[in-house]
Amino acid sequence: MSYESNPILDKLPKHLKQYIKPQNYEDYTPIDQAVWRYVMRKNVDYLSKVAHSSYIQGLARTGISINDIPNMYGMNRILKDLGWAAVAVDGFIPPAAFMEFQAYNVLVIAADIRQLEHIEYTPAPDIIHESAGHAPIIANPEYAAYLRRFGEIGSKAVSNAKDFELYQAVRHLSIIKEAKGTSAETIAEAEKKVEELQQNMGEPSEMALIRNLHWWTVEYGLIGPLDAPKIYGAGLLSSIGESTWCMTDAVQKVPYSIEAAKTSFDITKPQPQLFVTPDFAFLSQVLEDFANTMALRTGGLSGIQKLIDSKDLGTIELSTGLQVSGNFEYVIAHEGNPIYFQTSGKSALAYREKELVGQDTKQHRSGFGSPLGRLKGINLAIENMSPRDLKAYDLYEGNTVSLDFEGGIKVTGKIITGTRNLQGKIMLITLENCKVTHNGKVLFESNDELYNMAIGEHIVSAFNGPADLNSFDLMDHELTKTITDPTNSKQSELAHLYQQIRDYREGKNTTISRNKVFKEVKSKYPNDWLLPVELYELAITNNDIQFAEEIKNHLENIKLDNPKVGHLIDDGIALTNSNLATRAT
Repeated sequence: MSYESNPILDKLPKHLKQYIKPQNYEDYTPIDQAVWRYVMRKNVDYLSKVAHSSYIQGLARTGISINDIPNMYGMNRILKDLGWAAVAVDGFIPPAAFMEFQAYNVLVIAADIRQLEHIEYTPAPDIIHESAGHAPIIANPEYAAYLRRFGEIGSKAVSNAKDFELYQAVRHLSIIKEAKGTSAETIAEAEKKVEELQQNMGEPSEMALIRNLHWWTVEYGLIGPLDAPKIYGAGLLSSIGESTWCMTDAVQKVPYSIEAAKTSFDITKPQPQLFVTPDFAFLSQVLEDFANTMALRTGGLSGIQKLIDSKDLGTIELSTGLQVSGNFEYVIAHEGNPIYFQTSGKSALAYREKELVGQDTKQHRSGFGSPLGRLKGINLAIENMSPRDLKAYDLYEGNTVSLDFEGGIKVTGKIITGTRNLQGKIMLITLENCKVTHNGKVLFESNDELYNMAIGEHIVSAFNGPADLNSFDLMDHELTKTITDPTNSKQSELAHLYQQIRDYREGKNTTISRNKVFKEVKSKYPNDWLLPVELYELAITNNDIQFAEEIKNHLENIKLDNPKVGHLIDDGIALTNSNLATRAT
């Protein structure tokens, strides 16, 4: 993998590095650079009035130029001083991975850039949205802390099987909508699938709910007083259409609260309402309130049931601190409490996110099951028994025992040894010739193998992913090119004209005839509007009023033929005239 590392990136676990791809800066065309420059000039001019003050200040601090698509290498050198880093990825990545990057203080930036046809808004993540939208605000320490904490909590949220199906459908839709040459029928079919999935998601998972919070804050958040808020959400900061639209009365402004978690969104359409937080500190308060509802903090029967429903790799933590990671298959409950659980396939045991020696996936390659709770008729939980207590109840090495747990679980076998945590509580009891039954039904029976019985009265936490990242092979992502970019000679010729004007503006070649370039674009590319807007800017800057009027008349004709780009042309002309007036004063 070719990317410049820094101390932040060096700490990334291997399974996150699989999503990183080279930026390949040379792949950006002169048209791409012109799209970036137009959006950034327009955004900075407008956002200086409506964005949170951290945005404009952050542009300079994060090394983001108005004139050039940011180079990831340069961004990383500057972000390092803020305690952050950035990596290029191929568009949408799984939500849990996206949030885990945030937990490591890493911004993920889709390396592709939107087409000129989608200059105002693209459903696909692109470098305008990711770098110009997300990066500047992290220069604000309070917001940066929120973003990292969000990633830390969000990466532990439990998904369900439908979440991943919807993720794949939305990713596919965003790719084909941004890809050149995709038929309307193909897009309509993909949109229909997304809509059908959204309407049949059932009870929203933790990941679905926390993604809503992420959307209404990190992506589409407003801040300040309800009647005069400022923009801080990256989706608004990177969309020249929505940043204007959101400030109108057509978009309802709602006080931000935990209720935002229940408000779904459509990534392909402008948002009908937005949430307003009074300040960045309040974001963290709502996040912690939401985290209190998650299995991460509530554990219990509902927590392990969420892991079972997710059909994905997850972890439960017992009251002794023992962590069991695997795909949870079923749970047996008694009076609302889990009394036995079972994983299927590779499983591992850990303590404080570190795998226990001898308790890896090779040892537990076909699953792990164990009783929970207290023994019948004994008020003292096993985990709270001192060595003397354990001996008094015959829970001692070399003894053959018959343990009757509350709820009907029975364990028989010969105790071989025990494993304690750092506080001295026993976490595991290892037995041989062991049989585990529930009301007479055999759940497990060892022959020559040993049985490790987990000790814990309660499940105190349940969360997505393994306790120890090194316990499982998490390398399952294949890099793909998000946006197809078919090139032809005509596109290359137009790109060459864009490059000539770019070179002239930057002083690299001032002998280029702007009039000749204009005549060529006018005759060969009569529908292209962005290059004439750039030529108009240069004409006004050089006080060539006659040439500027000629370009402006051509742009008026383009507006007649293609009214959809009329406001983009008007904005480009108005921005040039405004800058000229500012310089004059």
